[in-house]
Amino acid sequence: MKNICVVFFITLFAVININAQKEEPTELAKASRTPKFYQDILDFSSGKKDLTRIDVFISVPYASVQFVKNDSVFTNKYSVTISVFDKDKVKLIEEKTWNEKIEVSEFDETTSKENNKVSLKSFFLQPGEYFIRSAVHDNESNTDFLLEHTYKVRDLSTVPAVSDVMLLSKNVEEKGVKKITPNVSGDVLMQREGLPLFFEIYSSTRNAVNINYIIFDSKHKKVFEESDNRDIDSGRTQIFYNIKDSSIALGMHHLEVVLKKSDNILATSTSRTFVSRLAGVPVQITDLDKAVEEMMYIASPHDIDTIEQAPTKEEKLKRFLGYWKKISPSPESDDNAIFNEYYRRVDYANEHFSKYFEGWRTDQGMVFILLGTPDIVNRHPFDMDTKPYEVWEYYNLNQSLIFVDRTGFGDYRLVTPLTGDLYRFRM
Repeated sequence: MKNICVVFFITLFAVININAQKEEPTELAKASRTPKFYQDILDFSSGKKDLTRIDVFISVPYASVQFVKNDSVFTNKYSVTISVFDKDKVKLIEEKTWNEKIEVSEFDETTSKENNKVSLKSFFLQPGEYFIRSAVHDNESNTDFLLEHTYKVRDLSTVPAVSDVMLLSKNVEEKGVKKITPNVSGDVLMQREGLPLFFEIYSSTRNAVNINYIIFDSKHKKVFEESDNRDIDSGRTQIFYNIKDSSIALGMHHLEVVLKKSDNILATSTSRTFVSRLAGVPVQITDLDKAVEEMMYIASPHDIDTIEQAPTKEEKLKRFLGYWKKISPSPESDDNAIFNEYYRRVDYANEHFSKYFEGWRTDQGMVFILLGTPDIVNRHPFDMDTKPYEVWEYYNLNQSLIFVDRTGFGDYRLVTPLTGDLYRFRM
């Protein structure tokens, strides 16, 4: 059995709160551009009957933290705290805090989308439901990032069993030792690397098994299936596998790994989700059909109809990418600033303005997508004898846009006309 050396990497996400009476432009702009931080939690056998080992990976992109220059290097220091509570969020079961440091020699490295730092902490927990809070504090900017959710720890003590599936960014072998880099974000460039995986199988005997890999798209349609026969050891067997299929479409997918015995009887299974991406396509896009709908504020009805009437998914994607290439400020590059910014704003609108409708369809979402971050937001939620309203100031346009919540349920409607030159997308 070969040993494994796990090489880590990280990313993060900040959620902004727009409940203040007045927001200064720099704060709203900074918050709305903060990238996500990614976390991946995986269950592995601890070798003990009553405990499961959970590995918590935290991935922080360099672009999400602030660097300071010291002599000839750029440095960032941040801390990470992972807190595990019972499912009722009352009792703290275990907490781990540690510090990280990033040093690079070139400024361009601090803003590169490809650079991120991964760290890992393991916890040994009884099977059951827990509440996990992960916090990252950027020491240089004094900024906090938070992720929290309920997590169910699996029981892997009864064999045969299979661990959770780890997505890999890299998988290389040096001097007989496998070095792997986890893909913490779950974003996969299928057309380049395929879908490299790692997981473990636990068995009480040596055996031959058939491993079936099945992928479903976001509409639960099976889009891929293949099998692999393996001989497994008693105890722990480590499995590396790479799914290479360029026909897997853009968007959210669900992977199932099913183990069958030599007599074709189901032994056990595991599953996880991932997002299939293309180079240069914004990470926010996980559904091509939805992404085409969301183009209504920048594309003409004719352009949208042309894309939607494509005879195949492949042609639809080709026409979609062709439109964004056509309006790119740098068409020779995969990095399209307009493409990225447009869907960043759509994502922000969905996150913060969704009420009766998806955020991008609301009046506030429309204005935010078209004009970007206002210079100042003045809120009036409790003024006497008036409905709640907000005023968004755009100094460069000499415009004050007023939104009124006529229902009292946060459904703010635009009452200032948005016509003519205002009704176009601005970077």
